[in-house]
Amino acid sequence: MAMTNEHEAVNAVTVLDGDARDFFALLKPRVMSLVVFTAFVGLLLAPGEIHPVLGFIAILSIAVGAGASGALNMWYDADIDILMTRTAKRPVPAGRISADTALAFGLVLSVFSVAVLGLMVNWLSAGLLAFTIFFYAVVYTIWLKRSTPQNIVIGGAAGAFPPIIGWACVTNSISIESIVLFSIIFLWTPAHFWALALFKSGDYGRAGVPMLPNVAGERATKHQIVLYAVLTAISGVVPSLMGFAGVVYGVFAAALGAGFIWYSVRVWQMPDGDEKMVPAKKLFAYSLVYLFLIFTALAVDGLVSKFMGAAV
Repeated sequence: MAMTNEHEAVNAVTVLDGDARDFFALLKPRVMSLVVFTAFVGLLLAPGEIHPVLGFIAILSIAVGAGASGALNMWYDADIDILMTRTAKRPVPAGRISADTALAFGLVLSVFSVAVLGLMVNWLSAGLLAFTIFFYAVVYTIWLKRSTPQNIVIGGAAGAFPPIIGWACVTNSISIESIVLFSIIFLWTPAHFWALALFKSGDYGRAGVPMLPNVAGERATKHQIVLYAVLTAISGVVPSLMGFAGVVYGVFAAALGAGFIWYSVRVWQMPDGDEKMVPAKKLFAYSLVYLFLIFTALAVDGLVSKFMGAAV
């Protein structure tokens, strides 16, 4: 009942003073930056070429689509965002933008991004972008997030689609290589978010979100973190094993994966009920570095390969 009242209160707010910064915040710019980066790497690694102008339009459309997903997520989650310290200051729960405005903003950006990508680049990539927005806003936000502790495992697919979209922008196809890029992010997501959920379990508990630590307990969560860290480390070296990334990349990815596993084991060794949660916070921070460096290394490897191929 309390949660319903909060939701009604948020939706009842009439906002007159939302500024450009508030609308930018609706786009979840930190998440958007990750989406843009991984989509760009997918576009860069794809065989063939795309005109630089069309490439820019493709990345911009993907960025706008990611922002649309963020706005729709904030519209629906305003009632629980207001209950969590990490999200209470977002524009909708803070009352700077109304929920109706956030919904309209998200829908307009969704249609715009998909239409531009389809008309200017190709309709396969546009369809994938539309599906990604739908998956994040409806399948994850509206359905999975509040109904199952596996929410982030299944819902993580939304964040893993950008490199496939970037690849499709160039090739107008989906390949095993782009699926491997998808799998790296997909397998990375649970360990990343469950590390956060360990030291923010109080927030999720107040909001009634069934994150794994709140439902299955810390010990089960730690086991799952180690499992997904191992799977992530393995997936990170697959591009080298498949031949679409070089040996140097493979060694670098293996070292990064070993670090991921090491930090996850430190979390597993952490005593249950540890209030400081230092190992979990370190794993969360390292996981961000890991994903950034893995995709940076893929981008560098791809650029070197294309340069050497052009030289030959």
